[in-house]
Amino acid sequence: MSLSKEFLWSAGTTANQHEGAYNEGGKGLSIADCMTRGSLKSLRNVTYTEPSGELIVQPFNRVDAPDGSFFGQFEGFEYPSQKGSDFYHRFREDIKLLSESGQNSFRMTIGWSRIFPNGYDLEPNEEGLKFYDSLFDELMKYKIEPVVMISHYGTPIGLTNKWGSWKSAETIECYERYVRTIGERYKGKVKYWLTFSETNVIDLCQYMVAGVPNRSPQIIADATKNILIASAKAVNILHEIDTNNKVGNHVAYGSTYPHTCHPDDVLLAKKAMNERHFHFDVQVRGYYPSYKLKEYERDDVEFSLTDYEKELLKNNTVDFLSFSYYNSNNVSTDKSLDDNQRGNMSFTGIKNPHLNQSQWGWTIDPVGLRIALNELWERYQKPLFIIGNGLGAEDKLESDNKIHDDYRIEFLKAHIKEFKKAVEIDGVELMGYSPWSLLDTLSLSSGERKKRYGLIYVDYDDAGNGTGDRICKDSFYWYKKVSDSNGEDLD
Repeated sequence: MSLSKEFLWSAGTTANQHEGAYNEGGKGLSIADCMTRGSLKSLRNVTYTEPSGELIVQPFNRVDAPDGSFFGQFEGFEYPSQKGSDFYHRFREDIKLLSESGQNSFRMTIGWSRIFPNGYDLEPNEEGLKFYDSLFDELMKYKIEPVVMISHYGTPIGLTNKWGSWKSAETIECYERYVRTIGERYKGKVKYWLTFSETNVIDLCQYMVAGVPNRSPQIIADATKNILIASAKAVNILHEIDTNNKVGNHVAYGSTYPHTCHPDDVLLAKKAMNERHFHFDVQVRGYYPSYKLKEYERDDVEFSLTDYEKELLKNNTVDFLSFSYYNSNNVSTDKSLDDNQRGNMSFTGIKNPHLNQSQWGWTIDPVGLRIALNELWERYQKPLFIIGNGLGAEDKLESDNKIHDDYRIEFLKAHIKEFKKAVEIDGVELMGYSPWSLLDTLSLSSGERKKRYGLIYVDYDDAGNGTGDRICKDSFYWYKKVSDSNGEDLD
């Protein structure tokens, strides 16, 4: 069985990393707009006063705020999302390039704070809605299918400042209003929807994922529940609006290997994979798994679901699963290993002696993608969509104004070969592939621009200086051959 004729070939962008124009068109600030360049590398202690008056001191990822009761943008800090890749002003140029790449779909995000500037507004921002009308019309002109992420690390900062964002169930109603607004507005223009991006990363980066200014297990559990309830409501709303809508979720995924064959390492890897599967389990199976409920008991986390919430989760499972895959990792119970290298869901875990690493230390494991696809297909038996897979590297603009990124081509080629094996040999049902990313942009994990992922070079440096000109890399032309041939021509 080869790839389906309807297979979706894409490359991604996100509003928080690409759009820019953070204060134009009636847009409000999102959490991404308040994240400073480079501060993910050195977590900072920030004092934050809850609306209730409770004082909390916590290290926040890529967030800098003075002592006070709110988050925002402040003098003396750099905020990369202000400019992004300037997609807001150049989307027609970028979509034309997308059409020239042979791709038949486009993974993108609607910026929540562009539609509801504060998040809790009762009426949407018409100028923001018109922007996406124009964007979708441009995609339709080239017969490109949009794949729309509803919320991708872009919760309106107004919700964080009002009641701690997703830690409060009040945010669910705001999200419902947002989903219904865009679902009705873009009916017939958008068929594929994704409710949230990489919700499972909330355990590591609660602010970035959910705008939650607190790391306590109780608050993370509350925020997670609110997001999962909201996701189920989004499935229900979008199915009601249009029975043709296909609604999926999105989880950061990668196989976790035991560092040795010692049974304790094998068990630790199994526990780590439970953390990978938890959000899928709820959104695909429709209930909280027993291993998570037991974890809450051990951590003294108060948790319950009403009968209504149980029915909501049960009756509104997703139509397909999407996941990002960049690397695998190893875990070990060996206490002699450095604490920071013993795994526990880190990006890199313990160094795998059988695999190479990227320039930024990420394990390169194409076979791991095939393993991941088999794990998910065997567990859930629902169509899969790879959304997010790529190589960050320092690309060099040569004197002939070209970028020869053979290393990226080899990375993507190796992963495509493996997912084809998963389909053709293992029988996995795969509906699409969207590598990260269409355009160079700031790196989410480091705030850098020199760490480039795009098929298209964008002339901005780390500080955002440059022309913003677009230059197609060698990988762009190679990927065109791949998508034009539906994955048959990989040379």
